[in-house]
Amino acid sequence: MPHVIVSSCIGVKDQACTEVCPVECIYDGGDQFLIHPDECIDCGACVPACPVSAIFPEEDVPAGETEFIVKNRVFFGL
Repeated sequence: MPHVIVSSCIGVKDQACTEVCPVECIYDGGDQFLIHPDECIDCGACVPACPVSAIFPEEDVPAGETEFIVKNRVFFGL
């Protein structure tokens, strides 16, 4: 499963996650970064790099944040 960036990224956009992603699948989505679900190789390198703990494996996205799974897919037209 791909990783998903949730609400704590909004307005922060630190870019540490983009710097460690080996496949460059993290994109600027305007108010936050978003991970392309088809490009993510599920390596998890971005998780510890995020200073606001906003990145989760899709199956572990916290309750109340699942709308960001949909937001990621819609942004990339999936």
